[in-house]
Amino acid sequence: MRPFSADQDRADLSHFGYAQELFRGMGGFSNFAISFSNISILTGAVTLFGYGLEMGGPLEMTLGWPLVTFGTLAVALGMAELCSAYPTAGGMYHWAADLGGPAWGWFVAWLNIFGLIASQAGINYGCAQFILPFLGVPSTHANLLMMFALVLVTQGLLNHYGVKLVAILNDASVTVHIVGVVIVVAALFFLAPKQPVHFLVEGVNSNGRSPYWWAFILGLLQAQWTYTGFDASAHLAEETEDPRRRAPWGIVLSVAVSGVVGYLLVMGLTLAVRSIPEVLAAKDAGGNPVPAVIAILGTALGARAGNAMSAMASMAMWFCGLSSITSASRALYSLARDHGTPLSGALKKVDARHGTPAVAIWVIVVASLAAMLWAEAVPVVTSMSTVALYLAYSIPIYLAWRARRAGSKWPDAAVWSLGRFGSGINLIAILYAAFICVVLVMPPNLLAGKTLIGLLVGLCVLYLGFVRRHYAGPQWSHPQS
Repeated sequence: MRPFSADQDRADLSHFGYAQELFRGMGGFSNFAISFSNISILTGAVTLFGYGLEMGGPLEMTLGWPLVTFGTLAVALGMAELCSAYPTAGGMYHWAADLGGPAWGWFVAWLNIFGLIASQAGINYGCAQFILPFLGVPSTHANLLMMFALVLVTQGLLNHYGVKLVAILNDASVTVHIVGVVIVVAALFFLAPKQPVHFLVEGVNSNGRSPYWWAFILGLLQAQWTYTGFDASAHLAEETEDPRRRAPWGIVLSVAVSGVVGYLLVMGLTLAVRSIPEVLAAKDAGGNPVPAVIAILGTALGARAGNAMSAMASMAMWFCGLSSITSASRALYSLARDHGTPLSGALKKVDARHGTPAVAIWVIVVASLAAMLWAEAVPVVTSMSTVALYLAYSIPIYLAWRARRAGSKWPDAAVWSLGRFGSGINLIAILYAAFICVVLVMPPNLLAGKTLIGLLVGLCVLYLGFVRRHYAGPQWSHPQS
C-alpha cells in the first residue's frame, strides 16, 4: 500500500479538473464512521422494529435482516469499486456522468439529493419523537416540529463551523452504536426472560395482510429502510486521505459491520418479546403509543432500561442526522460546482475559514424541514428516501455493468477492484435494487411512489425544457458505453 501523500491526493483530484477546496483530513476510520453513522442501526432497528414484528413476526427478524444485508452488500460492493475509480465528492453523480453521459449524471445527482433530504427528515423526526418523552414534554404536533427544527439547526451549525468536530463525533458514534448494542444484547441474553429458540421461526402476521409471504416481503423494509446512507463515504472522498482505497472500504465495512451488529440486536430483542400483541399495542401513562423496543425493554429489564434505550436511540439518531447533512450537502455542492443546479454560484461556495460548503449545508437543512412538512409520517418519508437513494445507487452500477460488458477500461482505474467477479456482483445488485424499489412503493407506502413519480416527471420537464441546453456535465466526463 502506498504511503499517504497529500500532494498525490491533490494531484489525483486535479486529474478530474477540480482544485482541493474542501478540507482533506479524514482518515479511513472516520470515512467508515460517517457511513456507519448514516446507516445507524440504533435508529433503524430500534424505531422500525415494531413494523417488522407486525408484518412478519419472529420469522421476519430471523430471515429478513440477513436477506436484506446480503442484497445490500452486493450494492455496496458495486458502489465501492466505482468509488475507487472516481474518488470525487458527489459520488454516484460522477460515476453515472462518465459511464452514461451528462443526462444520466444529472438525474442520478437529483435522485441522490432528494433521497438524502427525505432521509434527513425521517431521521430527525424520529429523533424528536424519542427526545420529547425522555424530557417529559408532551408529544404534540407543535412540540415535535419545534424539536425537529431545533435538532436540524444544531446539526447545521456543526456541519458549517466544525468539520473537524463532525469527524470526531462520527468516530464517537461508532462507539455509541457498537457498545450500546453489546450492552443491550448482553442484558437481554443474561438478565431477561427469553422465549424458546423455536419462537424465532414463528411466522405471525399481526395486521391481517394476506397471504403471509406478501406481509413478509413488506416486512423486509424494516431492514431496508435502515440500510441507506452508506454512500456518505463516497461523498466525502475529497475530504479523505488516500480515498481510492479508504472510501471503498468505508462503504463496504459500514454495511458489513451494521449487518452483524444489527442482527445481534434484532435477535436479542425478538427473544425478549413476551407477547407480540402487547408489544404492538403498548402505550404510556398518557395513552400515547410506545415504540416496540421500549416496550420490550421495559417489560424485560424494567422502566429504567426503557428510558436508557430512549436516550441512547436519541443520541444515535442525532449522530445519524449530523452525518446525513454532511453527505447531502456534498452531493449538492458537487452538482453546483458543475453548474447543474439553480443558483450554482452560491451553492458551490466553500467557507474559506472552515473548508465547508456553507450555503449547501443550510439549503439541505431548510429542504429537510420542508420534506417532513410535506409527508408528516416517518414510514412514508423513509420510503421516499430509500427508493430515491436505491435508484441513485443502482443506475451507476447498471451503467458500469453495461460498460464492462462492452469492453470499457474503467475498472482499470479502480485500486479497490472486484476483478473477475465484478460483472456477476453488479448483476445481483441491479436485480436486488429493482426488486426492493418495487416493494418500497407498494401499499401502505403509495405516497412515496406518487411523490417519486412527481419528482421524475418534474425532473424530465426541467431537463428537456432547460437543462439539456445549458448543462454539459462534469468537464472531464465522457460516455464510455
